[in-house]
Amino acid sequence: MFSRIHRLFRHVLGYLQRRLNEKQFLIFSSILVGLSSGLAAVILKLFAHNINEFIAKYSGNYEDFFLFTLFPLVGLTIAVLFLRYFIRKGEFLKSSADIVYSIAKKSSVLPQSQMYSHIVSSAFTVGFGGSVGLESPLVSTGSAIGANYGRTYHLNYKDRTMLLACGAAAAIAGAFNSPIAGVLFAIEVLLTDISVSAFIPLIVSAAAGALFSKIILGEGVLLSFSNVEPFDYHNTPFYILLGVLAGLTSLYYTRVFTKVEHRIAQVNNPVSKVAGAGLALAVLLILFPPLYGEGYDGIKQLASLDHEMLFQNSILQPLISTEWAGLVFVIMLVLIKVFATAITIGSGGNGGNFAPSLCVGAYLGYAYSHFINLTGLARIPQANFTLVAMAGILSGVFYAPLTAIFLIAEITGGYNLMIPLMIVAASSNIIMKYFEPLSMENKKLATRMNLSVENRDKYLLSKLDLEKMIETDFQSVKPDGDLRSLVNAISKSRRNLFPVVTEDQELAGVILLDGVKEMIFNHELYDKVMIKDIMTRPHAIISPDENLNSVLKKFEETGQWNLPVIENHRYIGFLSKSSILTEYRTELLRSS
Repeated sequence: MFSRIHRLFRHVLGYLQRRLNEKQFLIFSSILVGLSSGLAAVILKLFAHNINEFIAKYSGNYEDFFLFTLFPLVGLTIAVLFLRYFIRKGEFLKSSADIVYSIAKKSSVLPQSQMYSHIVSSAFTVGFGGSVGLESPLVSTGSAIGANYGRTYHLNYKDRTMLLACGAAAAIAGAFNSPIAGVLFAIEVLLTDISVSAFIPLIVSAAAGALFSKIILGEGVLLSFSNVEPFDYHNTPFYILLGVLAGLTSLYYTRVFTKVEHRIAQVNNPVSKVAGAGLALAVLLILFPPLYGEGYDGIKQLASLDHEMLFQNSILQPLISTEWAGLVFVIMLVLIKVFATAITIGSGGNGGNFAPSLCVGAYLGYAYSHFINLTGLARIPQANFTLVAMAGILSGVFYAPLTAIFLIAEITGGYNLMIPLMIVAASSNIIMKYFEPLSMENKKLATRMNLSVENRDKYLLSKLDLEKMIETDFQSVKPDGDLRSLVNAISKSRRNLFPVVTEDQELAGVILLDGVKEMIFNHELYDKVMIKDIMTRPHAIISPDENLNSVLKKFEETGQWNLPVIENHRYIGFLSKSSILTEYRTELLRSS
């Protein structure tokens, strides 16, 4: 039955593809991708939420909570086993850096297993209490849906990339019922080069994804707030200071997360890794129960000014008898949340930093505003500062200030906080970029591509494959040969450059035709002049794994148009500056 429906669906789409023009079919496809990604977001949210509801009964009292803290170990184990035995190695892309890498280097092709592997693995990870978010798995799922749709209907690279971004936008829109934030996330994080025409498919797809979320998901699953006070311009200095604190906290978050995740990843034994991570999370949950799962319940409690619920069931609860003690507890959550997230992800759990960054922002905003109110420095709205700080941390961690601003604006149901959101998100982003020019995801991407991706030119260069541009049609000569052998090579070649290569394929030097023109017309020198005496050393050499930005710098410094490529001391061929510029021009036209 299912196969019949699938065949009929593909037959209808094939008919529409033939009847509609390219732009019309792309818009129609973006709607389908948006609905599919929105449905995936709904399924994952409900799946994780229902698992959480099922096991929450074990935390009904203080004694049961100790058993409850062991559930993250169960979720990690299930997720790791599923990915190890049901998903082929190399087919699981875990971060947005992997998606951007696929856009740049794999023609926007993503494995089909990505459409379901993240739903299963992240649902068990988060549902059983892993301290991560579902948004990153949702982005990976939506991107895979869009990419594989484009691949199925043989769309070109540009349209396939657009549908990939549409899937990601719809996933974010479905997760938060925030279509504008979904569109901006796709633009800021995935599509570093974007044209105005791309907005229509993204908007349509995000709206379709948010529609599913609006219809199916209830208030208990979605993140939403209503007790927002109007902006008071007298509080502007406090918002500026909050932005600076958010930037410094984002710096702390990214550096600690990177170090802890890297340290855990170095553990080779998967059993020890998962067991150690599960026990570590259990200890952290005994001390700080709000670290459980996505943590959105804690954000809602803070926004409702009910911070006492945060330390319910904590072993530290008897010690928290004053407002100042409660404030210290919230500050500790700001510092500890990143450890719980890094442990969960580093040990093999599936999730992302989106929700944790929102949680850290909420803790920071509440602690900051509560401190000011307790000290009597001023009376500021704690709910407003709690929500605005979420945008500050999200902007600082992901380098996506527009996404952060409009996400909080949408989930608060209006634009009362637009000015403070702009102040805090921009300040945090500026502070963060001062210390770290690249975000965590872009650092991963730069490492994989061996190239910085901080601007459009470098990003387009990263799409070019150096190895495919190496030219090997050069006539080589031996260093112990004479001028006669060089003349023989010249007669067979269309090039004016001749590599001098030893028996071991090592490059001894190069000979330019312009430098030996007078000699080759003097027959008396054919047996007297040796190649090793007239060859010159290359001005620079290139490695096949070198990034093209560095290669172009060598061309610029040497003034040459051809440079030899050497790998493990062995001559491979030459790289031409003109071929790089030609490929770059092609890629520029392709992405416009």
